[in-house]
Amino acid sequence: MKKTYIILTFLIISISCEQKYNDVKLISRKNFETVIEGKKVDLFTLKNSNGLVTQITNYGGRVVSLWVPDKDGNFEDIVLGYETIEGYIESNEIYFGALIGRYGNRIANGKFILNDSTYALVTNNGENHLHGGKMGFNNVFWDARQISDSELELKYLSEDGEEGYPGKLDVVVVYKLTDNNELEINYTANTNKATHINLTHHSFFNLHGAGKGSINDHLLQINAEFYTPIKEGLIPTGDIENVKGTPFDFIEPTIIGKRVNDDSQQIKYGFGYDHNFVLDGSGLKVAAVVIEPNSGRKMEVKTSEPGLQFYGGNFLDGREFGKRNLPYNYRTAFCLEAQHFPDSPNQKHFPSTILNKGEEYKSICIYKFSINKK
Repeated sequence: MKKTYIILTFLIISISCEQKYNDVKLISRKNFETVIEGKKVDLFTLKNSNGLVTQITNYGGRVVSLWVPDKDGNFEDIVLGYETIEGYIESNEIYFGALIGRYGNRIANGKFILNDSTYALVTNNGENHLHGGKMGFNNVFWDARQISDSELELKYLSEDGEEGYPGKLDVVVVYKLTDNNELEINYTANTNKATHINLTHHSFFNLHGAGKGSINDHLLQINAEFYTPIKEGLIPTGDIENVKGTPFDFIEPTIIGKRVNDDSQQIKYGFGYDHNFVLDGSGLKVAAVVIEPNSGRKMEVKTSEPGLQFYGGNFLDGREFGKRNLPYNYRTAFCLEAQHFPDSPNQKHFPSTILNKGEEYKSICIYKFSINKK
């Protein structure tokens, strides 16, 4: 009887797990298999032992889908994006799920001085340089090698002068989906000439599921007592201010929508939240925690970076129809981009983003998924 009971129990658990995993609707690899500008484009699937799945294309190093369970074991794709390569190429939102470089965020007037030389970058955000320029890392085709069922290596050589930056930059990014339910992103790079570098990742998250409502009901905690205020054009003023008494105080878990329409000049400049937070601590630390109360989905962000850009989907407007033909409406996604500070090349008191010849750039960002126990 004991053997029969154990076998039946095992079968019930197996069937239950299989039913839950059937919620995962993988995008067909054929939708991405093509050749563009002589480069092979592909879609890679990473899995862990707990059923989490992510799909990544080497076009822009983009996370195309990311399936995680809710408190009842039901899986949902929680990142915005498209089901075909054409969707990404034709989209008005060019950063969905992408790797960002050479410099994440903005550089004022597209210029900086390095070792007494002035460098003029491509300007693609009004008079400013944003996310590496018109041909940033989100628009390039990375050389890809799937290391295992859970690990993908991407390589790109950025030539001297690309988008105005000095030096050849040899970049390696490794995505890994761990059995601790972490999407781990490891960045390394080296250069043959002094340059600036600030790599990050730009997934648009919604813990309800991509295209399934506002993120203003999510709870957000950011471990930062200070932030960098901005002026028009979303360029930092150079000040570092305390978050207390402002809409940027997320030291305790706070509903995102609670103060998003606050009558604050900073909120007006950002059209909502689009600001850099100065993270507490050093080394690898927990930067932020997000909880969607109804599903129980919880996401922690860990990073070695000193800053975190919180963007609240202010520029989504419903014109983009993504996976499952769902519209991506106003504030239906958030981004948490681990980074050095915006405009650091022109703000000498900000942490340096200079990489010299002979040095190695290293950075890590981890998105960890679990169920909120409260």
